[in-house]
Parts: sequence; C-alpha cells; structure tokens
Amino acid sequence: MPHSLLRADGRSVYQRHGGVRYATRAQLAMEQQMLTHAGAEDAPRLSRAQAAHALGADLARLEDALTGRAQHARGQRTQTGLREDQAAAALAVLTDGRRVSVINAPAGSGKTYVLAQVGNAWTTAGLGQVVGITASQSARNTLAAGIPVSYNAALFLGHLPGRRGARGPVETGSVPLLVIDEASMMPGPDLADLIAYATVRGGKVILAGDTSQLQAVGNGGGMSLLASQLGYARLSEPVRFRAAWEQAASLRLRDGDTTVLIEYDQHARIFGGDPEQMMDAAAAAYVALTASGTDTLLMTADHSLRRELSRRIRDDLMALGVVSGGRAVTITIADGTQAGPGDLIIATRNDHHVEAGEPGRTLANGDLLRIESVTAGGLVVRRALDADPATGQRQWTARTFLYPNYRHAELGYAVTDHVAQGRTVHTGLAVFTGTEDRPHALVALTRGTDANLAYVFTLSPKRADPVPGPRPAPERTRYDRLHPERPGDTGPATPPAPPGTPLGVLAQVLDHDGQQLSATQTRNQALSDADHLAVLNAIWTAETTPARHQHYRDLLAAALPPGYHAEPGYKDQWLWRTLRGAELVGQDPAHVLAVAIAERDLAGTRDVPGVVDARLRHRLGSLAPLPARPWSAQVPVITDPDRRAYLTEVAALMDARKDRIGEHAAERALPWAVTALGPVPKEPADRRKWQQRASSIGAYRELSGYDHPADPIGPEPATAAPETRAAWHEAAAALGRVDGPDVRSMPDGRLLHLRDTYPVETAWAPRYVGDELQQVRAAAWEARLAGLRAAVEAAAARQRGDHGTATSQHDLAASYQALHEVYKQRENVFAAVMADRDNWDAATRAQRHLAVAADAELRRRHPDQPYLPLRSAEPVAISDEQRGEIGKLITDLAAAHRTFAERLADRQSLTVPFPDPGYGDLSRRSRPGPGQAGMRSCSRRSQRSGHPRKYSNAPQTATPTGKPETDAARSNP
Repeated sequence: MPHSLLRADGRSVYQRHGGVRYATRAQLAMEQQMLTHAGAEDAPRLSRAQAAHALGADLARLEDALTGRAQHARGQRTQTGLREDQAAAALAVLTDGRRVSVINAPAGSGKTYVLAQVGNAWTTAGLGQVVGITASQSARNTLAAGIPVSYNAALFLGHLPGRRGARGPVETGSVPLLVIDEASMMPGPDLADLIAYATVRGGKVILAGDTSQLQAVGNGGGMSLLASQLGYARLSEPVRFRAAWEQAASLRLRDGDTTVLIEYDQHARIFGGDPEQMMDAAAAAYVALTASGTDTLLMTADHSLRRELSRRIRDDLMALGVVSGGRAVTITIADGTQAGPGDLIIATRNDHHVEAGEPGRTLANGDLLRIESVTAGGLVVRRALDADPATGQRQWTARTFLYPNYRHAELGYAVTDHVAQGRTVHTGLAVFTGTEDRPHALVALTRGTDANLAYVFTLSPKRADPVPGPRPAPERTRYDRLHPERPGDTGPATPPAPPGTPLGVLAQVLDHDGQQLSATQTRNQALSDADHLAVLNAIWTAETTPARHQHYRDLLAAALPPGYHAEPGYKDQWLWRTLRGAELVGQDPAHVLAVAIAERDLAGTRDVPGVVDARLRHRLGSLAPLPARPWSAQVPVITDPDRRAYLTEVAALMDARKDRIGEHAAERALPWAVTALGPVPKEPADRRKWQQRASSIGAYRELSGYDHPADPIGPEPATAAPETRAAWHEAAAALGRVDGPDVRSMPDGRLLHLRDTYPVETAWAPRYVGDELQQVRAAAWEARLAGLRAAVEAAAARQRGDHGTATSQHDLAASYQALHEVYKQRENVFAAVMADRDNWDAATRAQRHLAVAADAELRRRHPDQPYLPLRSAEPVAISDEQRGEIGKLITDLAAAHRTFAERLADRQSLTVPFPDPGYGDLSRRSRPGPGQAGMRSCSRRSQRSGHPRKYSNAPQTATPTGKPETDAARSNP
C-alpha cells in the first residue's frame, strides 16, 4: 500500500470507518466445534423406503419432489396428512445420516406439523426417544401438541439464572432425536450444547425454522450458520394464508422483493400517515375487531411504541365500558400501568407453579390473559387459546385460574415482533415507523390467516422540527378531537397519505436485510468481500480516473484551434465520459475529438466541452463496446511508481476474482448461472468454457450490484456508465444466442409492419381500474370497522341504559354493514376487470414487446427519421365524471367483462404465423412461449454479430397489475 494512500492511523483510505467487526476466540471456537459435530455423518438414519412407508407416501413421488421433477404436487397429501413438499423434507432429514439436519421453511408452511410426523416415524422405526426443544416456553407448549415430551432449552439444559447448566441436562438415554422448533430463535450457545448432547449419546438433531425471520436477541445466527454450511430441506407452500395471492406474496416478501408491495397496496393492506394518525388508526382497528371477538394481533418493533398503543387502546375500551377503570378495582402491573377487569395482559415470565386453565399446562412467558376479577390473592384470569379456525373468533379457557405474580405482567393489547413470531391469528395489524428491517416486516405481515395490514409512519417521529416557536402538542390535538367524538364515536377513519409514500417507507424497510449472522459467517463474508469486484473497482476507478481525465484534457487542448481553450466546468465530466465510451467501442479519442471539432466552426461557443460532447454523442450513437481486455492490460501510465505498482496488484486481483466467480458458479450451480447457461457440463473442456462464460456474467453482477436470483443480467445500462455498459455487453455475449425473433436482421418494411401492430394489440385492452379497486377495498375495510365500532357503541349504550343512543348506534351499524356489502359488490366487478387485464397482458405481451423492439430498431437505423411515438389505443383512465355516476360505470364494466371473455376465447384459439420462416410461428397467443417471455431475450447480444440489440432498453408495456403506458415512455427508444 503506497504511503500516500494511508491515513494517520495507518489504515487505508479505502477502508470504511467502523467497517471492522470483532469476535472473541471463544465464540469462533464454539461455532467451529458446533459445525464439526453437526457435519458428522454417523448419525442414526432410516432407509429411504422405511421413511417413505412411515410417512405414508410413495417413495418415487417424494424423490421427484426433492429433485424438483414433481408434477402437480401442490395440494397432494400423504396418508399421514403431510403435503408432498412436507413429506419430501421429512424424508430428506430422516435419511441423510448427518448429525444435524435443517428444515428452512417460510412462515405458515406447517413446519411444526412436519416435526411431529418426523418424530412419529423415528418412534415407529424403534430408535431412541423423541424430545422436542424450543427457545421459549410458549413455543414449547405449541410443539407439545405434536411431540408430548418437549422442553424449553433452558429447562432441558438445566440452566439457572446466571448459571448455565447448573442442574445438568435432562437424561434421554441413547440415540435420542432432538427436534428443535423455531430454531432461528435459539441462542448459539444453547444450540451448540444441544448438538454436543446428541453427539455424546449417538443421537440426531433436526432444526426447523426460518432464517429470514427474527433470530435470537442475543448471540443469534446459529441456525443460519448451520443452514449455510450443511444445506437444508425447504418447504415451499405457505398454507397459513387463505388467499392464494397472499401465499405467493409472502414468499416474495421473504425474498425482499419490493415490487410485492404493489400487491399488498392493491388489496388495501397498506395505510400511511403521520405517527399520531397511524397509531390512532391501528388502535381503532384493534378495538373494533377484538370487541367483535376477532382474534387480532397488533405488532410493532419498539417497546415504547407498544406501550403507547396499549395505553390508547385501554383508554378507548374504558370509554366503551369494556374495561373497568375505577381505583377500587384496578391493580398496578409492570411499569406502573393500571389494569382491571376486562383488561388483556401478557405474562412476561414462566411460572411452572400456575396451571393455566388446562390440566398440565403451566403459565408461559407470552401467554395472553383476560382479567375476570381482582382479588386479594391475585388476579382471576382466563388464558387465550388459538382462534376458532372456522370463524376466526378468539377463544378462552373454560376454567379461570389465579395469577398471583401479576406485577411483572404488561398490557397485552400490542406486542413486539419478537413476541409475535410463531403466533397465528385471524388478523394481523402492524405499525411501521420506517426504522425496521426485513425480518421485522416479514414477521409482522405474516401472522394473520385472513388479513395482514400495515400502518406506516410517513413522517419520522424523530425528525428535527425546522419551524421555530411553540405549537400545541399533538396529544392536545388528539384529546380535543377524540373527546367530542366519544359519545357517538364511530372510530377514526384511516386518513389518506400522499400517493406512494407508505410504499416508499416499506420499500426501504425491505431493502434493509437485517439478518443476524454468526461470527463465523461474518468473518467468512468479510474474507469473501475483501476482493469483491465492486470494492476493487471502486479503488480502480479512483486511481485510474485522474490520469485518464488528464489525458483527455491534454487531447482536447491539442485538438482545439488556436485562440480556443476549454474553461473548467461540470460539463467536462460529460465529455470525459463520452470519450471513455468511445475508447471502449474501439475508437481513438484523439481522432474522434479532431473530427467533432472540425465538424463545424466553434465561433460564439461559450461552453466548448459541452458542444464537443454533444457532437460526439450524436456521431457515436450507441455502438456496442468491444470485448473487454483483462484489467492487468489496462493499467494506465502513472508517474508515482508506488501507486502504479499498487494499481497493477489491484488489476491482478480483479482478474483473479473474475476467474473464481466462474469456478464458484460451476461448483455451486448458482441459479442465475444455470438459468443463463444451462446445467454445468461434466466434460472438463466444456466445463472450462462454461466457467469462462459464467465469470463474465458474474463479474457484471458484482460490478453493477445486480442480484436477481434467476435473471442473469437484467436490462442494458445507460451510456452514462460506460464501464458498466461494457461489462453488460461482455456478459450478454457470454449468454450466447437466444431463442426468439431477431429484429436486427429484418428489413425496414417488416419492422414498420410489426410497429403498426402496437395500436392493434392495445385496442382491445380492458380498462385499467387498479386505483378504483384499491380505493373500494380500502372503503370496504373502513366500512367494516365503522360498523363493528357502532355495534360496540350500541352495546355499551344499552348497558348504560341509554336506549336512544343504543338504537341510533344499532341503526348506524346496520347502515355501515349495508355499505360494506355494496363496496364488496363493486370490488368483485373491479377485480374481474383487472383479472381480464392480466389475461390481456399475457395474450399480447410477446407481440407488444416485439412492436416496441421494432420501433427501437428503426430509430437506431435511422436516427434522423422523425418517427411518431408509439400510441396506445387503450381505453382512457376513468374520469371524475364517470366516478360520479358509479352505478353506470359498474354496469358498463360488467358488460365489458362479458365481451372481453368472448374476445379472449377467440384469441386463444388462434395460431399466428410469424413473418420470418426461420423462426417459426408465434403459436397460440394466450401465453408467451419460453423464447418469447417478455421478449427480454431480445435484449441480449448474439454471438454471430457484434452489433448491439439497441432495443434492449426499450420501455416495457404495462405489467399485469401496472397502469396504462404513457406516450412519453413509449417514445423513448
């Protein structure tokens, strides 16, 4: 490292402050020993035939499910009630012979039931005792329904407060099967001790959890480490959710796909506003739902926010008379909070001396309790059970019990995301401040079977106030608003937020991975990233750019006529960028500068670099870069020998990293590489070629940060990033020729014909009603809440003897219920039209994309030709006047739906021949074929030609849920 690149403390200027993380040797040694024990392959196992028989499944079908060859496996059940993906995962962990096996499963996929069936199979085979273990007592109680002999980890390992293992572990005998549920929540030391326990006794450990959800509060990452090192079986169907769209959406949410937020928003699951509004809206929704008996969970990531939400809800319930608030009947619980009959509280400590309403079931940390009465000996309470699966109503134990140690309990109206993990309810309500990360969002939006809603702060409560002077506190405004409403309150409606703002906040939350890694993973990641191409390229760019720019500056000065000089300015950077792009396409910078300057007289030019840059860009167009040379061959001339030697070393590291990317892709069969290049060849020569192509693709992915798991390279970068664009073209060349029509070889007449099909294909598009659908769904939700609230108000007034108010509130509830039904009917119509739009999009996508590609190719060939922009013939958006006549609009849309069904049936029966006989027919138009999907394959470069496919950046048409295209977007090639 040259001395000029070192800070005063001896660190490199390219090392980020605070970028080094530390771990103790003891922690690393513990994790290494855990990996050694876990990877041993001498654990007891079942034969595959024996396991399949015990699971009540056909072995061949399970083998196909494990290898991804199964057809129509979704929904299939074995004789033991397992889905085929569950049975396949159970088969894998029962037969692999490894000391530790991992099942990594998304929320709601039924992993606890899988563990129960795995335990049954182990017992049937006559092996050792099956013991269930969880991190918490509440999770243990859930697991015990399937595995009767279950413990929380602290109890099993014999921990006492401040003394690990003081009592010694529970003895299970030889060859035990330790089944650990919610394993991602298990602290690392406990996980290591459990694996060592099984190793000594010749047993086996099976972990089940979700590495994408929240992990242990302290010393987490153990399951993540084991899953990454050992591999895992995966469950694929999140069956918790009743709606099919939410099952698929939850998986995309788990992957951090921010586009899934559009799905949640269109189903009116996302509300946004300032913090006061959102807290009131979430609290009002909770009160309305729970007062009607619906099993509801209100979640937040922050303890202080949880306490504030609980306080607001309790105040509202006291005003409704659901909770008794007199001093004579209230007691003080944790944090000095008051609670009384009717209140919900949550236990914060295990108490094995209290039988919690059912024989053998003791009180657990996290149990939700309802206070029935207050006595001198404690609280008389009932414990919440799982919701009724048919109605979603919250259920309580039939027996009451005495809870003497209530002073550690807290109000249970709102919980943190850590407490919520593992719970299943009818409706989940989540409050987001914008500071959360993806695991918090995943937990908060996957608890409900029927609905999961997000209330998002669109203004940060921690933002500095730029306006001077005092103003009334928000609590005062809220008090003034609520108290006049309370006598006949119908619940505050969720206020509207600026369009897209809540989605933007949630997108930032999903982009923040936040997954806790073990110390070993963190170290390995740091070692892997030490020569990451993005890191090395940042150094390369910083070191080479000054020399290159000075070279361009000298060339420009030499090329300008006498009397002209280039004043330094920000447009200089534009010219240097254009010259760099010219170099990458094989042009001589000195020559292109001379030609551009000689093109016209510079007299009167005030900005010489800007004018020259404009001329160059017009002349160069969008030529494709030449194949890139190794970085070692691109080291520029630098006067400082130490820095030149350093840069030479960086270039060598970049070349070596690129080669290793290909080797790693071949060794691990990475999804993006297999998607792009096919399976890894077995022949050494073919494998080397495969690796070389994968290295080019992988190098672009690292340089650009493109990380789509399946799509190899995505769209072509803009010319504003010449190096990244050159890397993309190298990767595109490595992809090779792809199936599908190639517009580059078509004559102009055919291109014009294809271009003219665009208005034809868009003419029969159903109207876009996505905004109206979202609005009517939100209105239906608000009407439902208002109706439930009015019913509660009616009951409260009736209890007070205020029959007039009770009657008016009862009538109001009936009115809101009728309004809710009207909104649901409109929702059905709008949803049918949007489904039609999805079908239209699928039927016409290939032809529309081909028309756009033809338009872009024409513009590339004839840049001076004034082609009119492509015009869509889609129906115009719904106007305010049409919304005012909603009845007529609904009737017209229903008629259009019936007409479209006939048109689509006719269209799906057609086979359309393609004009180029070399490519065959486009076949049936209902769905694009493999070579036509989105026509994105047309954006890749052919190995036969060095010409770029300029239409790779052609704007895309409307997505299935997207809004109609704009002419401005379509006119950009």
